[in-house]
Amino acid sequence: MAVNSMITIDEGEITMPIRHSISEATQQEVKSAVHRELLKRLDLERLAEFNETRSSQQQLFGIIHRIVTEQGIPLSAAERDRLTQEVLNEVFGLGPIEPLLHDPTVSDILVNTWNSVYVERRGLLEKTNIVFKDNRHLMHIIEKIVSAVGRRVDEMSPMVDARLPDGSRVNAIIPPLAIDGPILSIRRFGNTPLTAEDLIRSKMLAPSMLEVLRMAVEARLNIVVSGGTGAGKTTLLNVLSGFISGRERIVTVEDSAELLLRQEHVVRLETRPPNLEGHGAIRQRELIINALRMRPDRIVVGEVRGEETLDMLQAMNTGHDGSITTIHANSPRDAVARLETMAMMANVGLPEKAIRNQIASAVHLIVQVARMSDGSRRITHIAEVVGTQAEIVALNDLYLFERKGTDAAGKVAGRFYSPGILPRFAGRLHDIPPQALAELLNVSVEV
Repeated sequence: MAVNSMITIDEGEITMPIRHSISEATQQEVKSAVHRELLKRLDLERLAEFNETRSSQQQLFGIIHRIVTEQGIPLSAAERDRLTQEVLNEVFGLGPIEPLLHDPTVSDILVNTWNSVYVERRGLLEKTNIVFKDNRHLMHIIEKIVSAVGRRVDEMSPMVDARLPDGSRVNAIIPPLAIDGPILSIRRFGNTPLTAEDLIRSKMLAPSMLEVLRMAVEARLNIVVSGGTGAGKTTLLNVLSGFISGRERIVTVEDSAELLLRQEHVVRLETRPPNLEGHGAIRQRELIINALRMRPDRIVVGEVRGEETLDMLQAMNTGHDGSITTIHANSPRDAVARLETMAMMANVGLPEKAIRNQIASAVHLIVQVARMSDGSRRITHIAEVVGTQAEIVALNDLYLFERKGTDAAGKVAGRFYSPGILPRFAGRLHDIPPQALAELLNVSVEV
């Protein structure tokens, strides 16, 4: 059973539920009664058949509409249609949050409790007026999600990560770990990735910065994209991967598939969680090791977060130039420290100095992304890794973002600028004389 199918009779932009003239409790009672009556008239097998074609969906909508009318509750035509749609969402979709899955402006759906649902739109959180009937209703929706992908959530396994058919990432945690009741988080990903032009238009970076990054990818430099949750790391990684030549073989490794590469010659690998008995898990480290045997020209890792970091660094150091990955960190310096810490998690007995040397040799660029207070994203650093000095990995900032405050509308103002340092990898960049590169690295752009 697909959990993300939605029957929408009226086309148009998805909006928040309208305010009803009847109470929320009465609405829930009507929906429960309609649902029970529907199951009396049509068994589950016939209900599944109604979801197969548009005409049968219209027919089912009419049946539910009549049942709603038979309840004898005084409702306007708009309220009756809305209740009918909500019953359909219960039958075939994810209940109250189904419309949010079809709203292109929503990037995160955060169900804190059965009566507290938040969404993120354009980088900002806002509370909705969507509620579930109770904790049992919310638990039913969570079970519907995880069972559709062969997972389970119960007292023995109270945490679960899953993925909806549209690629959205789902995390659920239930009591006893969640004190106030089941919690559901859904991270959505658009089917159409943003382009380089979109990043320029949104002022995520300056044109000269994009040009240097493009040349770095084409020159097969190893790049680490660093940033916090929701900062735009995957978005930037998608854009950078778009500069890879279509003649190269790309192998992607992800914990949860999010990348949308447009090249034809792409092999996608994804980790596997344990089965119901707790066995059979395949981790990122095993996939990276296997990817090295698949004759890749480039390896793109969605995010390094553990012991697989050492294998990624070794791949970068053993002929797989041009690899790209992301990491959770708040600055380029923090990114280096996290790479070092996670590489040590592999427990291979390498001294810290050897790991630092591996990082300094493997990584060429660290691109730091941050989410501003107004919800916008900015590249705050593009730093070159220049080697080791005095037991630390040395960095040179090629570009920086200087924040200057906020305007009257709350928008963050600042400027992108470059200290003007010529990178050590300048000789590897294709078809650009040193003078032209120096001009790209001598800019100040107000945003």
